[in-house]
Amino acid sequence: MSVALCVCILSWYLHNSAAEAELAPPRDVTMITMNTHYRLSWDWDQSAAGSHNVTFTTQYVAKYKLKFKKKSLNWFTSCEETSERSCDLTACNLHYLGIFMLRVRANMNGLHSTWVQKEFCPDKDAAVGAPTKVNLAPAGSDLDIFISDPLTSTNSSMKELLPKLYYRILYWEHSEDRQTSRTQLVNSNANVVTLPNLKPWTWYCVSVQTRYDFYNKSSNFTSPHCMQTEGATPWWQIFVCFVGSLVVCFLVMLLSLYGSFWCCKTFKTILYPSNQLPTHFKEYLCDSPGSDIPRLLTPESESELLCDNVTVCPEPAVLEIHNPPPEDFAIPTLGSESDSSGRHSRQGSGSSSGDSGVYSTGGSSNLQQPDITKSFAGAQDCWKGIFDSELVKMQEMAPDLKSQPLITDERTVDMSV
Repeated sequence: MSVALCVCILSWYLHNSAAEAELAPPRDVTMITMNTHYRLSWDWDQSAAGSHNVTFTTQYVAKYKLKFKKKSLNWFTSCEETSERSCDLTACNLHYLGIFMLRVRANMNGLHSTWVQKEFCPDKDAAVGAPTKVNLAPAGSDLDIFISDPLTSTNSSMKELLPKLYYRILYWEHSEDRQTSRTQLVNSNANVVTLPNLKPWTWYCVSVQTRYDFYNKSSNFTSPHCMQTEGATPWWQIFVCFVGSLVVCFLVMLLSLYGSFWCCKTFKTILYPSNQLPTHFKEYLCDSPGSDIPRLLTPESESELLCDNVTVCPEPAVLEIHNPPPEDFAIPTLGSESDSSGRHSRQGSGSSSGDSGVYSTGGSSNLQQPDITKSFAGAQDCWKGIFDSELVKMQEMAPDLKSQPLITDERTVDMSV
């Protein structure tokens, strides 16, 4: 009975060993690291599994624990039954100065491949990263470089783990052909470095690398950062800046004055237009000539006729002025109603003929009487004042002449001068 049981156990063990031997283990197991970021990676031939799904299990343990008995050895599983070809060990918080044993195997339909182990020491095997950030700032003719340390997975400085970490700085004068420019090298463990003996007003480019010499670790160089140095400002630049500032100030003031004048003129045109009402309109529309308050019309005043009486007068007769007669002629007088012929009688000292000095318009008293009578009858009151003004004008024209009183009757009007 015991022999049969041993045969069964032996056959089962041989069967499982043969099955595990048939499942190929992972190969090319490597560690991909940067500062404190760790990832275990491997390859596996998928054609060996056919259409079956293959998964992988990753475990780790501190190397010093391998000295203990296997029964008390406890491996920590980081990735279990994953289909990926890698496993991230960053979250495992592996101590940077420790040594660990890592292993991985393949799984398929309950079958397992053999374990593939790899020793890993972060301090020795983990790569160091480039500076997180590099900034440049001119310091006169020199150049200041501000370097930010590479960071761990917890955003702390790598200098806390590697105190002897330092930076290698390459700088060169910027030109189109970098091969022709001479590259210079500076090593420093400080985060602020000043590059001395540079040319003023010249462009320089800088690239920085992180280094750790104990295990000969070095990162890639950062991308070049370029900056122009400064120096003493030439006098012509100061003069140009001064003149330019004066011109700009003058233009600004000129535009401000022009804008203010234009705004004032526009507001004045809007508020006080140039077309004003005539004075007689203002006197009529307003309460007083100097007031801007319009006159309010009452219902009684609206009904009144706001106009003056207009009188039309006919044009007065034009009087003719002749030269005065000689002194020996007497001034004729108008005849009475008994003079039926209507002609003027002349009286003189020894002359029987002569002009009286003023002739009627028609040349005959009989012809003149209807016209003058008709004029006086139609507008006696109207042109009386006008006739007086004409008489004043005649006196001004001939101040040396004597005027005789006018003698009028119903038919004729004579003036002797």
